[in-house]
Amino acid sequence: MSITNTPTSNDACLSIVHSLMCHRQGGESETFAKRAIESLVKKLKEKKDELDSLITAITTNGAHPSKCVTIQRTLDGRLQVAGRKGFPHVIYARLWRWPDLHKNELKHVKYCQFAFDLKCDCVCVNPYHYERVVSPGIDLSGLTINSSAGHSSSMIVKDEFDFDGQQSVSSIDGSHSLQTIQHPPTSSRPPPSESFPTPTLLPPPEPSTSASTASFPAVAAGSGNPTSAWPRNGFTPTIPHHSNGHLQHHPPIPHPIFLPSVSAPDYWCSIAYFEMDVQVGETFKVPSSCPIVTVDGYVDPSGGDRFCLGQLSNVHRTEAIERARLHIGKGVQLECKGEGDVWVRCLSDHAVFVQSYYLDREAGRAPGDAVHKIYPSAYIKVFDLRQCHRQMQQQAATAQAAAAAQAAAVAGNIPGPGSVGGIAPAISLSAAAGIGVDDLRRLCILRMSFVKGWGPDYPRQSIKETPCWIEIHLHRALQLLDEVLHTMPIADPQPLD
Repeated sequence: MSITNTPTSNDACLSIVHSLMCHRQGGESETFAKRAIESLVKKLKEKKDELDSLITAITTNGAHPSKCVTIQRTLDGRLQVAGRKGFPHVIYARLWRWPDLHKNELKHVKYCQFAFDLKCDCVCVNPYHYERVVSPGIDLSGLTINSSAGHSSSMIVKDEFDFDGQQSVSSIDGSHSLQTIQHPPTSSRPPPSESFPTPTLLPPPEPSTSASTASFPAVAAGSGNPTSAWPRNGFTPTIPHHSNGHLQHHPPIPHPIFLPSVSAPDYWCSIAYFEMDVQVGETFKVPSSCPIVTVDGYVDPSGGDRFCLGQLSNVHRTEAIERARLHIGKGVQLECKGEGDVWVRCLSDHAVFVQSYYLDREAGRAPGDAVHKIYPSAYIKVFDLRQCHRQMQQQAATAQAAAAAQAAAVAGNIPGPGSVGGIAPAISLSAAAGIGVDDLRRLCILRMSFVKGWGPDYPRQSIKETPCWIEIHLHRALQLLDEVLHTMPIADPQPLD
């Protein structure tokens, strides 16, 4: 069926699903999106007027008024699709409007009679019966959403360059919790660094008012209020500019607050290159006198501000790895700003994939919960030293306090309801007390793969299964971690007796 021929409720389910798939925003895997849409269309087959309303709303991007599109409310209010559970109105709003949406960001329009919050027996999942809202104090002056974007302009996360010049498509099930978040280029020119004053100092940890924010402090949003609360499990995303519904990041406004007095390291980062799970070549150290370093696939000698991967040999290199290396090309540029913030510019003709706790937090995800696909020419921030410092302080303090409480509980000094000789409280504290030095070191490390991605949208589930990738250790952050551990020493987690 031609995409331009809008189906009706009288058409076959397959035709309707095909048409609605063309309007998805690309934030979920194709497998997950197809299952979610198929499930909805089948449920609406007996309610033709509502199915027609859904088709009209989606194919016109909400340009025409539409009725409620309802499904039966489940006992816990959540819908299961491809092994994943979520609130139904959120699932479909992510599919067709905002791929980076959070469950706390939706508010129904006044004329919606079956909105999720109304607690009716049926739930309206019409994405255009909901509006996206944000926490007070965040400036929306720069927020733009291109609602006219159709299927042709949306970028599909799962697309990956294959070596015959075609796009390869993964058939991996979308039931995994890990998500790929896209970062297309925002413009041809990066934001000038001189426009943003670089802080020389970092903030001390802020007193926490609840358990949910103990380990994950609030972070100032770009052009926003640095004290605004984070609505979901201690996470608040900054509100990025949007283009075709995809996440894009802009630099936050720094705030000069005090940091421990420590002299800057001689090298601002060290870069290790891996092929699958094997390090190849020596670790490359970047002097602090070279704030910008290029990592590329060429064969020139490495030195100073350039790490060339092409000249590294590996007797165990496979043909697949060799092919992938040929497409690293101009690679990436890493830039250290201020005391230790890091930005990445993708110079390659192919995307790079990044593991970044900073970008996870910016996207409102838990640390390690996402892989970030950075498109060619994109220039984005991937590490914030102030945020990392605050997080390591709070996690160290949490671990130290939990370990002390656990020890007291094991000794029977914390009697309470449900405790049996003090053992039950110790078990409940074991997770918090289990934070070790290695967990804190991960806050100071970036990982990045070239050409090939990993996660549920790709055949590879770990970065160690990708053909060529780098691990970047950030020395200023590691230096600050040493300071934190000197003031708040934590032991490696020990099993309970």
